[in-house]
Amino acid sequence: MERIDLNNKTILVTGSAGFIGSNLVKRLFRGVKGATIVGIDNMNDYYDVALKEFRLKELDTSVPSGITYHFVKGDIADRDCIDRLFAEYKPAVVVNLAAQAGVRYSITNPDAYIQSNLIGFYNILEACRHNPVEHLVYASSSSVYGGNKKVPFSTDDRVDNPVSLYAATKKSNELMAHCYSKLYDIPSTGLRFFTVYGPAGRPDMAYFGFTNKLLKGETIQIFNYGNCRRDFTYVDDIVEGVVRVMQGAPERKKGEDGLPVPPYAVYNIGGGQPESLLDFVQILQEELVRAGVLPSDFDFEAHKQLVPMQPGDVPTTYADAEALERDYGFTPKISLREGLRAFAEWYAKFYTL
Repeated sequence: MERIDLNNKTILVTGSAGFIGSNLVKRLFRGVKGATIVGIDNMNDYYDVALKEFRLKELDTSVPSGITYHFVKGDIADRDCIDRLFAEYKPAVVVNLAAQAGVRYSITNPDAYIQSNLIGFYNILEACRHNPVEHLVYASSSSVYGGNKKVPFSTDDRVDNPVSLYAATKKSNELMAHCYSKLYDIPSTGLRFFTVYGPAGRPDMAYFGFTNKLLKGETIQIFNYGNCRRDFTYVDDIVEGVVRVMQGAPERKKGEDGLPVPPYAVYNIGGGQPESLLDFVQILQEELVRAGVLPSDFDFEAHKQLVPMQPGDVPTTYADAEALERDYGFTPKISLREGLRAFAEWYAKFYTL
């Protein structure tokens, strides 16, 4: 592994108005000195743009002295935009978090996934090919494991049977990155995120969507009759893992044939503690009451409906994160109750009080 000092470097974060991207930029503000941080986001309306604007405002008002921060409104699927950005800023480290997310949306709107996740990622790879980049870190997803019945999910497992187009695009990203690492000696690391949640997250995620529905007095649907387990990972844990990985790039070296051995790696980032969906809903409702989002006498049972599994969903996600611990000394630690409490308190301030 090649150590990378992030201080005084130019770092590009794509998807910087997104949930993980904005939190990553905030973490870099706190932990890196003398850096130039460039964010890019297309600010699309897949979900409430006001949330993205809220995140950007937080970043604009928290830039520390000694850090230079630029935000570019642009789309990674726009080749000219990406080429101009790399030519102007010459990033040493690139973190590609821009993507069209969501399993169910990929069933009805596949074009968005091809544009952002395939063409957009290709543009990033091409830019890294033609500019000297020390490390490309990119978001993959636990969705690549599909209906894998072996748990916990290991990066050694075969992931050739995606159950959604979203998953297929993320697996494709890993294959494309491997190819570019091999052909052009670009150090790249893919990170398979497991069910990321927290304050100012994505409204299409269950914890956020459930809260919105309950507040309106609507019924929430719990899929697979509640027989689902998810390896929930709090956003601060995800971001800490990303920052550590950014600082350790796969080593460039030659093989016996004299050609580059791909400086390529993939890791899981997950809590390693799958929670049942019913337990998750129970904790969420307790924290929503505690934060004052919902009244203490709210009748949750009257607003819950157990329904069958949905297309593209899987019954269990469970991360084997031993490799991350071994190579970077990090394992997610924030409990589901701690994380949902932080979300409920943020939600109360942002929406209801």
